[in-house]
Amino acid sequence: MIGHRPLRPRVRLQHPRSITLNLLAISIATWMLAISPAISHAQTERDEWLKWSELPPIPNSLGVAGPFVGVHGDALIVAGGANFPTPVWESDKVWHDSIYVLPRSSESSTDDGPQWIEAGKLPSPTAYGASVSIPSSESAHHGVLCLGGNDSDATFRDVYLLRWDPSSRLIERIDFPALPEPCVHASAQLIGKTVYVVGGQSGSDLSTATSHLWALDLSQSDDPASLVWARLADCPGPPRALHVTAAQHDGYETCLYSISGRRQSQSSVEFLTDNWAYRPSTNAWQQKADVPQSVMAGTATHIGQSHIVVLGGDDGSLFGQADQLKDDHPGFPKKTFAYHTITDTWTEAGTSPANHVTTTAVHWGDSVIVASGEVRPRVRSPAVYQIELAESERSFGTLNYIVLFAYLISMLGVGVYFARRNRTTDDYFRGGSQIPWWAAGCSIFATMLSSVTFTGIPSKSYAQDWTYSIGNFTIPLVAFIAVYVAMPFFRRIDATSAYEYLEKRFNRMVRWFGSLSFSLFHVFRMAVVMSLTGLALSVATPLTPQQAVLLMGGLSIAYCTLGGIEAVIWTDTIQTVVLLGGAFLAIVLMLMGTDGGFGGSWGHAMDADKMRLANLHFSPTHAQIALWVIVVGAIGQNLSSYTADQAVVQRYMTTASQSLAARSIWTNAVLTIPATILFFGIGTALHGFYHSHPERLSPAITTDQVFPLFIAREMPIGLAGLIVAGVFAAAQSTVSTSMNSTATALVTDFFRPLRLCRSERGYLIAARTLTFLLGVLGTLLGLVFVDPSIKSLFDTFIVVIGLFMGVLGGLFVLGGLTTRANSIGAMVGATIGAATMFTLWRFTDVNGYLYTTCGITSCFASGYLASLLTSPPTDSLAGLTIHTLGTSASAATVASVES
Repeated sequence: MIGHRPLRPRVRLQHPRSITLNLLAISIATWMLAISPAISHAQTERDEWLKWSELPPIPNSLGVAGPFVGVHGDALIVAGGANFPTPVWESDKVWHDSIYVLPRSSESSTDDGPQWIEAGKLPSPTAYGASVSIPSSESAHHGVLCLGGNDSDATFRDVYLLRWDPSSRLIERIDFPALPEPCVHASAQLIGKTVYVVGGQSGSDLSTATSHLWALDLSQSDDPASLVWARLADCPGPPRALHVTAAQHDGYETCLYSISGRRQSQSSVEFLTDNWAYRPSTNAWQQKADVPQSVMAGTATHIGQSHIVVLGGDDGSLFGQADQLKDDHPGFPKKTFAYHTITDTWTEAGTSPANHVTTTAVHWGDSVIVASGEVRPRVRSPAVYQIELAESERSFGTLNYIVLFAYLISMLGVGVYFARRNRTTDDYFRGGSQIPWWAAGCSIFATMLSSVTFTGIPSKSYAQDWTYSIGNFTIPLVAFIAVYVAMPFFRRIDATSAYEYLEKRFNRMVRWFGSLSFSLFHVFRMAVVMSLTGLALSVATPLTPQQAVLLMGGLSIAYCTLGGIEAVIWTDTIQTVVLLGGAFLAIVLMLMGTDGGFGGSWGHAMDADKMRLANLHFSPTHAQIALWVIVVGAIGQNLSSYTADQAVVQRYMTTASQSLAARSIWTNAVLTIPATILFFGIGTALHGFYHSHPERLSPAITTDQVFPLFIAREMPIGLAGLIVAGVFAAAQSTVSTSMNSTATALVTDFFRPLRLCRSERGYLIAARTLTFLLGVLGTLLGLVFVDPSIKSLFDTFIVVIGLFMGVLGGLFVLGGLTTRANSIGAMVGATIGAATMFTLWRFTDVNGYLYTTCGITSCFASGYLASLLTSPPTDSLAGLTIHTLGTSASAATVASVES
């Protein structure tokens, strides 16, 4: 039975219009403080990006050039190489076969720290081959893969894997299929489970350089002998050797970058500065921005989520003068460069203590290692450098703190104010059905927007384009369905919980399944939103991600537990103003700071193809998402949200009438359009701004932190505090909504039917207790979920929605569109739908944007088929399907049986 809601007079302490004026006054006061004359100029200085330190030098006191370098088993491996014995100008080059290992563990450590071990020999003295480290997480073939190389007589095709065995303190060698052609002075990278080898010479002369790209898919077989090399698209640039490569994400996928190098022209050696990107998904190359100077034979590696650092290289300025200069040669330029893959820009990244060429930069833990190498013609160095990202000081500013905490405290005050107005669970969950329609509409808008919109969508359009915006333009279409199809069902049964409908349409077991699924979804939703927002805010404030999560969770728990749905809706309304106002001011500042202003930003966006609205292909897995995937996926997501999500349905029931509830839905739909343009526009404006000022991008940030980085470094003090408050506001809106809606579902769907409380006051206490406990649980999970490696906040959030809401939406569609579906079919559909979601998530590459639609489809199809194989429903369906909205109970029962 659905619990009785006692009707009792409500004490109205203040007219809603007065409440609105008071709340808006708080917002205006905060705004005035933010734009006060005490603002300062934005930070423009570039932080020092890299911090260099030395590890123990390799045992070869002269050092070597062209060694194989890699990491395996948390040990650094340096093998082979070549050098000139002293005196270097009177000696011939000597090739080496020694393998040196520097374990991080204490077994090889002394009081002076870790020490090198000579752990074996190569099959023959070898230098100038390519090497790549393969971690155990990517392949069973983990170790350091050594490819090609040469000695004084020949160029090699050999490929073998070096693996460190800490127990024996020796190197194990495993033979792999040889390269299809001899190869020296090439470069190799690992992307996923595939090794790529690009360019290089097939002989001793530079004239034998190639543009070939070879790939070895390590997932083909666990037996190395069964692996096969494949030739992919040649690099369109000139044949080259001694180039540098790196693998880095470009906003869509991880690409292979081939930079600089040298080639033999008809009359001389040509030093190259071109830059080419290879996209594995399309087997195609694209030319990118040239490096400022030649970095031939240098070292490069990825750093952060979208930077490549070139740590050294020969600019060619003294090439051909080595014999004249000899020991007076100053060495190769000690200049480092950083390339940003998303904005396609280069910037100087400072100076280095030494420029080691003809070696390989590798990642060891959180550091980059440059081991040995050549420092000037014929001279090597045994030095080993450890390079880390330098931490920059984050100062938020007193005025920013004042603005931020004034806003947050005002939100807490709203909760305290409305706490006095809650006498029953109807007050706590539905606001006595007296909420103004426009406030309910703003609340739906703020709930659907969340901090994912504030930081995730700008970062998505910054890294990619506007293709995802099409999904938001389906909201008005789904709003039509919500107003004229879904909402009448809920208003007719006077539902406090959306899942009351499922019991009336099917049975209580289906209701409990739906309510429990919704509750689990929103607990995880709280955790994901807080953790991802905490990561984003950590770059804008001195708060750590964990501290930001605790602050968001604690404040949301306080005002939501106290004030109920009224506090949630009115704070959502204020937060809508702060969110949109702050975003608008931010985009104005971005455009003002871009070269050429608005015109320059627009021109750059068109040139960089940042305004793309559609990708016209049919793949459901492509990194550049297809138009049909966006449209189909968005319809499924929005259909589930507006028909099966208690957080939205609850807003339908807070207004006095169905017509006012309809207005609230249309308000949200109307607000969505300018908000979509605004937030996708912010991402495009960010791209233009940082294309104009690449030196202001920190390699330490994630892509999702680019908007908070702009807030922290480029916005005036005070205004930055307001925008950060907007990010907090967006997250708190989502979290508070989840807390209240989940407590509503649990009390209405479990506590009341099971009669777990004896009085209305008991249910109110249970509601507040559950709100508090759910907030604590969501906050604790948020702390667990903090993960800086996440590439996209937006993508992660879309996957979470799809995994839970697809099946739930499918149940409502099954019940509302058919009269034949029964409770057995509903549970079968829910089970098969859930299994389908798990399979898509764990075992396929289908874009997460399709998950919700796949969940709806699989649940509906399997549920309807199971219903056809079992008995039709016998209870009345009057008002419970689109076919029986206007029928009597007896007619509805007959119709369901006959169908």
